[in-house]
Amino acid sequence: MKIYTKTGDKGSTSLFGGKRVSKDDIQIEAYGTVDELNSYIGLLISKTSELDHSSLLKKVQAILFDIGSHLASDGSADKFLPEISSKEAQKLELAIDEMNKTLPELKSFILPGGNERIALTHVCRTVCRRAERRVVALANHAEVTNEIVIYLNRLSDYFFVLSRQLAATDNIDEVKWNPK
Repeated sequence: MKIYTKTGDKGSTSLFGGKRVSKDDIQIEAYGTVDELNSYIGLLISKTSELDHSSLLKKVQAILFDIGSHLASDGSADKFLPEISSKEAQKLELAIDEMNKTLPELKSFILPGGNERIALTHVCRTVCRRAERRVVALANHAEVTNEIVIYLNRLSDYFFVLSRQLAATDNIDEVKWNPK
């Protein structure tokens, strides 16, 4: 099977279902940003493989693929799409709550940094926020299940708390923001 089709050489691509749209369409931007996030999570997993978080992060990657399939659909093939369950956001909430039990109370904003994997976790958080913004923009023009927005919102929260957990695990002081 050839990986290239040449059908996108003039700046358009096909959605799941067959409809063609411009490659700069908000729908392409939305699922492309989710795909970018998924790639950064793969890199983060390579930096956190000794932690319990890698299994949850691998599950997150699968859910993001499910979300991407919804975002890539033109609506004509929705019966083939995987379910996006609100239970997945609840699982993130449980993970956040578990990590927060061992972390010091948050009294200031935290700047990204500390070491490579903490900074990478912040990159995941910010790309996740961008994906959420792109999905919200798409929802202003097309039907998007609210579970997707909720999941991305919770996922960015998870990455923030994970960055704090990694700082604690690595015995690195968090970089606190001190306004002037």
